[in-house]
Amino acid sequence: MKKKIALLLALLLGLSACGVRGAEACVVVEYGLSNPWDSLMPYNSPSGSNYSRIIYDKIYDRLAYVHAGGALDPRGAASWEGADGGYAAVFHLDRDAAFHDGTPVTAEHWVETIRRMTDPACPAVGKSVFSVLAGTDGSGAATGAPLGAQALDAYTLKLTFKTPTTPEDFLLDRNREYYVLPTHLFEDVQGAQLLSLDLWDAPVGSGPCTFISETAGSRLVLGANPDYQLGRPGFDELVISVVDKSNLLPSMIAGDLDYYAFGGSVAAEDAPSARSGGLEVLEGETPNTFFELMLNNETLSRPVRQAIDLALDKQALCLQATGGLGEPADSDLLPGGEYAVKNTWSRDLERARALLAEGGYDGRTFRLACTANRSGLAALVQQELAEAGLSIEIETVDSAAMFSGMADGSYDMGIASHTPSALPLWFTESRLAEGNNIFHVPDLTPYAGYIAGIKGEMDPAARRALVAEFQAFLTQERPFIPLWFGRALHVQSPTVEGIDYPSSSFCNENVWEWTLRR
Repeated sequence: MKKKIALLLALLLGLSACGVRGAEACVVVEYGLSNPWDSLMPYNSPSGSNYSRIIYDKIYDRLAYVHAGGALDPRGAASWEGADGGYAAVFHLDRDAAFHDGTPVTAEHWVETIRRMTDPACPAVGKSVFSVLAGTDGSGAATGAPLGAQALDAYTLKLTFKTPTTPEDFLLDRNREYYVLPTHLFEDVQGAQLLSLDLWDAPVGSGPCTFISETAGSRLVLGANPDYQLGRPGFDELVISVVDKSNLLPSMIAGDLDYYAFGGSVAAEDAPSARSGGLEVLEGETPNTFFELMLNNETLSRPVRQAIDLALDKQALCLQATGGLGEPADSDLLPGGEYAVKNTWSRDLERARALLAEGGYDGRTFRLACTANRSGLAALVQQELAEAGLSIEIETVDSAAMFSGMADGSYDMGIASHTPSALPLWFTESRLAEGNNIFHVPDLTPYAGYIAGIKGEMDPAARRALVAEFQAFLTQERPFIPLWFGRALHVQSPTVEGIDYPSSSFCNENVWEWTLRR
């Protein structure tokens, strides 16, 4: 009880945890972030960036903790299961979870959070994350129909979806967007006024860290929540400072930082500097990037698309781009994940030439778009395709222009990268849809059939079989070309133990398990 009173006094008076405990006993972790957060209200971030999400992760609680490989651990929810034939998920909340003011977190808090954020009168810019729930429109605003959020009892939350969705798929896809708010602190506030509350300047959450102070855009001081249900973090204060990206590693070497987001990642060319500075650098086991060659299926016939796939030396491309920290891919599925298929990629120039002839290739020159930092990679692609007899010209543009040009059909190819997920449809569902047919597939019907079948199949074995069947279809059609998966290098903190480095890519960090080396 005394510990709670001390913490509440710190919150109310703006004192730091170190001020309460005494400077000599204070344990501080210095944390670097290369870009600032833009809001402390988790549903009102204008950018919706990971730099804001990594902050919300500490102040507010989420339903689960997501590992880099796709495994899920309890967090705000102790367990979960599917319901209503796959149209709902039931979450059994951790009964020990509490807000920083001591109020227990209940299912009604979760339901009221969703009700308040989906209120059409509430101007929150992040309400679109609720568009997957029944009773909302495409913008995430409530329609007046029964809302897909229900408290079955004090500690049982039921979410109902518009389409069949397993709890695991929902968590992998949406967990970093859903946070429970202290709705008991603004019961009488109308939706239009909700975002103007002083509460968002000194937020009260239920996460592993409490708010202490903020210098907007540059510094945030958080304290350890002594009553967090998964355990008290092994520090008193987490001081988050915005540091220029080029200075993150030097600051670690100099001892000014204990850790930096995300996952202490470092480029291969900078790893020797980290090691010479006395830091340990380890390679992540789970890929954190996926490279693809976008294709225009209207200008590139199926035999030509297949020929491009066989003509590319993905091993050489991967080596140039990752410095050996990756592997060629013939699928968009995360290697080592539940749905991973055997990688059978191999280069075959003879077969590529035959396919070009079969596809009636007449020697025309295709346009390949890339960003400036990938011009060398594009040149290698150009060279490899020329070996098969296919001509391309490279156009260097910014990322927005590349995607815009692919969408309007100006380009025939484009080199793009993404952060992969363990979800079986993480890549294909959004890119092979009527509203975002960036590959210009003439007939999306078979793709839509596979996607709907996979989403609606609740039996794990049957689902894996459908995913494998869909992947075989993608290999045959090649609407896009998987190039490689890359892995990150993580600089190990010399002062903090227990960090789950790879999982930071999901904008969650296990700070309740962090302890300072003694």
